[in-house]
Amino acid sequence: MSAPTPHIEAKPGDYAKTVLMPGDPLRAKFVAETFFTDAVQVNGVRGMLGFTGTYKGVPVSVQGSGMGIPSIGIYSYELFHFYGVENIIRIGTAGSLQPGLRIGDLVLAQGACTNSGYAAQFGLPGTMAPIASWSLLKDAWDAAREKGCPCTVGNVLSSDCFYDASSPAKKWADMGVLAIEMEAAALYLNAIHAGKNALAILTVSDEVFTGRETTAQERQTSFTRMMEVALETAVRQARGKEG
Repeated sequence: MSAPTPHIEAKPGDYAKTVLMPGDPLRAKFVAETFFTDAVQVNGVRGMLGFTGTYKGVPVSVQGSGMGIPSIGIYSYELFHFYGVENIIRIGTAGSLQPGLRIGDLVLAQGACTNSGYAAQFGLPGTMAPIASWSLLKDAWDAAREKGCPCTVGNVLSSDCFYDASSPAKKWADMGVLAIEMEAAALYLNAIHAGKNALAILTVSDEVFTGRETTAQERQTSFTRMMEVALETAVRQARGKEG
């Protein structure tokens, strides 16, 4: 297979080396319209919007991934293998499992536990630990600190189930897992297998054990902060390569 693919209509070269990847395609549109200079839509297949522009003079793209491991598995695989993308930074939401993580806080997913069988395709003789790329993780940490954003680094759970009848949250919390989301493990596995880089930057949108959820105002403020940290990470990556 080559570009265009069944899921992405962009031509080779339409994506920048670093792609921000929200689950919601409308969030991708918001990023492009709010932060990019000279944004151009490069994908609209199945309504999964993708854009390329510049941020502080650095080419950056944003592409919706949809929800869940199978969906981000497809889009990240195609970007890594058919479009020459080197870095994918997931920007999404998560439910916090630890009392110190509050609405609006940022989580940098150093590792992604999962109940998914996605790694089985690689035929490994054991259990793979999907982890983020150190260079992206460090740049994101530095960018968050510089902006004064509350930020925690650690393990998350990438769950295949949004509504999980087994109610596993307490068990994962007892093992120190920070938050639950649905995509990072597949992104990390694809990046590792392709020799590329990936990181999930997550905003706490709800607190699993307290029942607190974000208001519209909190979502607007905290999500924008996450996007800015991701964009600054893209800039640091580009300038680091230039240096």
